[in-house]
Amino acid sequence: MKRRAFIQTTSMAAVAAKWSASLQASDSLKALTFDTFGTVVDYRGSIIEEGQALGKAKRLTVDWEKFADAWRADYAPSMNRVRTGQLPWTTLDRLNRIILDRLLVEHRITGLTQEEIEDFNHVWHRLKPWPDAVGGLTRLKKKFTIAPLSNGNVSLLTDVAKHAGLPWDLVIGADLSHHYKPDKEVYLTAASLLELPPQQIMMVAAHQDDLRAARGLGFKTAFVKRPKEGPNGDHRPIEPGWDYVVNDFNELAARLGA
Repeated sequence: MKRRAFIQTTSMAAVAAKWSASLQASDSLKALTFDTFGTVVDYRGSIIEEGQALGKAKRLTVDWEKFADAWRADYAPSMNRVRTGQLPWTTLDRLNRIILDRLLVEHRITGLTQEEIEDFNHVWHRLKPWPDAVGGLTRLKKKFTIAPLSNGNVSLLTDVAKHAGLPWDLVIGADLSHHYKPDKEVYLTAASLLELPPQQIMMVAAHQDDLRAARGLGFKTAFVKRPKEGPNGDHRPIEPGWDYVVNDFNELAARLGA
């Protein structure tokens, strides 16, 4: 009986110590930066929904799930063309349009006016938030400075925030550094704008390559599971070493005492 009580007491002490360490770590936090596409907003579901509406209006026969996945699949290669100098600095809005023009040909989509094509490209400005995003961010905002740290340009991210009701304190887009993640300049620009050392900033993302780059510069990290993001999401085993692994923003807020 004494042995069982000792084990229970020891176990409770270990849990308390772990919780205390977690709270101490969160106390040093001043700001949280968020990957946006896939982490905060559901780009895939939004593109599929608007594609289906466009297809119905224009009598198009398109597999919009494959279309959305193909659009997102060329996201990283397009940014890499900028990174390697094949393209001059180009905003994500413009890269998305270049990809879209190619996909329209590949999927044999015809009969759209230039205005309709440009409006469809702007689906990226009208993305819907994940169900927990607005509520979770609102909770976190009460305790921390919160901002997107995204490959999107500032005007794109501003429109997304207005459409989705995201309560950012400021907007940090890739056009401020003229670099795309995971380039170190993106993260260091955020730290400079916030006037905080990386150790007082937490990068929140559903993509582990993003977190890996941020952690390498001293950021704290939180991995958010987004299993419905689709094939372009990060479905590999969760790597060890992230400061937090959570199912949604409300869980992150709870664990950070917000």
